[in-house]
Amino acid sequence: MKRISILLPAVLAVSLNAWAQPGARIAPAGFDSLRLDIPAGRVDTVSYPSATVGAVRRALVYTPPGFPDAGKYPVLYLLHGIGGDEKEWLNGGRPQVILDNLIAEGKAVPMIVVMPNGRAMKDDSPGANIFSPEKVQAFSTFERDLLDDLIPFIEKTYPVRPDRESRAIAGLSMGGGQALNFGLAHLETFAWVGGFSSAPNTKTPEELIPNPGETAAKLKLLWLSCGDADNLIRFSQRIHDYCETHQVPHVYNVEPGVHDFKVWKNGLYQFAGRLFR
Repeated sequence: MKRISILLPAVLAVSLNAWAQPGARIAPAGFDSLRLDIPAGRVDTVSYPSATVGAVRRALVYTPPGFPDAGKYPVLYLLHGIGGDEKEWLNGGRPQVILDNLIAEGKAVPMIVVMPNGRAMKDDSPGANIFSPEKVQAFSTFERDLLDDLIPFIEKTYPVRPDRESRAIAGLSMGGGQALNFGLAHLETFAWVGGFSSAPNTKTPEELIPNPGETAAKLKLLWLSCGDADNLIRFSQRIHDYCETHQVPHVYNVEPGVHDFKVWKNGLYQFAGRLFR
């Protein structure tokens, strides 16, 4: 029987779930602190042509220390929330620092991280009304922009391994819903899927995983995490419950926290350390 650790504010409770992979821990102190004694990666802004949107779009790309000396790299596509854009992770989550530290400590495989704008429309800024119907629809439209435009651009431009086991997708809040929706719908493209505090745009478990046996066979990792005081936790919980019932291996980590970067940074730390192994 495998174990999953569920972290609560006052006590560490361990739930024995037959289909859950070993659970996560809280990241160690300093995991997101800049270190001057280790090599640093870099973050660049790239522009790519999007036939889906009919415009040139932007994304941020993290390349690891030593790039491009390690041959071909795996890629994590890391998505933002409903009020953010391609800079949200960089501004609030320090992903480049987290990855630099993990790689330096041998706790993560050197990887490229692509942070796109998940609002696939010509004016893709959040604007005053982030919940307008056209902007909400643009998060769904991003599925085609990602698959048809962004991934081909990255694989043409960077030395990456173009196979499903070398692609991961994850995101926070609205981006967590996108990652689950797109990743689980395209197991031919992604083998590693993560949702951090996934939002109401997340499809029902029955829609996400209509064939549990196929999903279990193809996925390398399904990651679900959320803060215990997050009002959106029910969306992660229902997927966890479904996976338990239908014998789909996954990690479900509930930790002290709300809907914020404290939780999302820990999710990224734990998720990235498991990828591409």
